[in-house]
Amino acid sequence: MSERRKFLKQGAAAMMSLPLLSFDAKKDWSLDPLKHAVAKDDAYWSMVRKQFPLKEGQTYFNNGTMGPTSGYVLDKMFDHMMHWNVEAATVDYKDGSGPELLTGYFPYEELRTKLAKIINCDFKEISLTQNATFGMNYVGMGLDLKKGDELLNTNQEHGGGFGAWQLLAKRKGCVYKQATMPEPANDPQEAVDAIFKEVTPKTKVIAIPHIISGFGTVMPVKEICTEAKKRGIFTILDGAQCVGHVHVDVKDIGCDAYYSSLHKWLLAPAGSGLLYINKDVVGDIWTTIASYNWDNNEDHGFRLMQNGTGNAGLLAGYDAAVDFFNTIGAEAWIGRIKELGMHLRDGLKKMKHVTIYSSTNEEMAAGITTYGVDGMSGPELQKYMWEKERLQPRSVGSEMLRHSVHIYNSKEEIDRALALVEGLG
Repeated sequence: MSERRKFLKQGAAAMMSLPLLSFDAKKDWSLDPLKHAVAKDDAYWSMVRKQFPLKEGQTYFNNGTMGPTSGYVLDKMFDHMMHWNVEAATVDYKDGSGPELLTGYFPYEELRTKLAKIINCDFKEISLTQNATFGMNYVGMGLDLKKGDELLNTNQEHGGGFGAWQLLAKRKGCVYKQATMPEPANDPQEAVDAIFKEVTPKTKVIAIPHIISGFGTVMPVKEICTEAKKRGIFTILDGAQCVGHVHVDVKDIGCDAYYSSLHKWLLAPAGSGLLYINKDVVGDIWTTIASYNWDNNEDHGFRLMQNGTGNAGLLAGYDAAVDFFNTIGAEAWIGRIKELGMHLRDGLKKMKHVTIYSSTNEEMAAGITTYGVDGMSGPELQKYMWEKERLQPRSVGSEMLRHSVHIYNSKEEIDRALALVEGLG
């Protein structure tokens, strides 16, 4: 025990000696320069990069896991938390300022309206959730499923895309199935065929990713949802990698439900998620977490976001992240991601010692590219990039590297990664 205490004491002392890395709250993180810029050229994107307190000399290429938060958003969060802690006694909860202290009990109509415009729906069809996993579970646990009902995933799901369906299969006696997706997926029809190969008259739910997390494949979800609707099958899309990454129009897609984590591509703080359920079917979805408005049939989106007390400062950051996105504009934002993704793929395609596992059909690709290099494992390649140039993508599995690009990245950073990969040939 004495050795253990000595180890803990030494560890604590070492942590105390580390230099503190703090957010520069004194910097002006105003969006005004972005609002008044006309051309979306290299100078503009350089200005966008300065909106992020990312450490200079290091390059982040793992947006598919977690997007960095802009200084503007952090500023709004910190300001909110500090103000309402200092002014706690001046707040009268019953005078309507409750949302400044609590979440989980209020409809947040303004924020939901902004989100509704981004994905094209009525704000009452949107619930604010913590992340994509919450959205999946709210829908899965709310459906009136019975023993023998078949639930269909793909074999390329994230845990936040399959957990609820496997649980329901075990709990209710449903039949859980997976469609085997092509690798790489370059033909949209092959993906459609792979899904419906597993569909039977007992299939009640098709739950698939809009973008496959591991490979970045943009699935032909509109075609899948159209065919599923003809067969009376409920469709729910895992859009964890989508909102702020590709254009999402839930009405055009025709899905019954859609969920997303906005801490990824919309660059919102962790804990910012959304759930969409079509108004024509939402009445059949039971409330999963119940509080005051668990039976509110006037606003089903509000009904399904009864989460109890949460962090109101987080919601201030969530709202600010949506404003940040809207200031740059969806077309420029999403177009820049696509441009950078193509730049990376075009470079990789020239290298014979590189295997691209993502789609090379640009209609099925965006900001995520997964690839491997002959003679080197994924973790080795990740370590090599960091040690040589302080570039940080993410290894997936034993052989692959998942390389995400976003608006805070530059072509010069991508070129440095390509030069390292080329030198391994």
